[in-house]
Amino acid sequence: MLLSAAAVLFFKRTTVSSLLQLLGAVCLLLVVLAHVSEALHLVPWMNWGSEHSVGHYVDFASALLGLTLFPVGYLFHAITE
Repeated sequence: MLLSAAAVLFFKRTTVSSLLQLLGAVCLLLVVLAHVSEALHLVPWMNWGSEHSVGHYVDFASALLGLTLFPVGYLFHAITE
């Protein structure tokens, strides 16, 4: 739902703030997909659940980016509107 709202805003008004919101929403969706993949053991070579695995760093980096980009984009949008 967050991704679709960010996509609608981006296609309505293509600004830096809407792009940041869209990228943040995509990163948060990637976190959800990483957790689903871990639970269902979809990509076993990524060693989901291990502390120093590729899957752990993908999950961590996308969560960090999503929780940074989306609020910053929302703040820029609120300031400029």
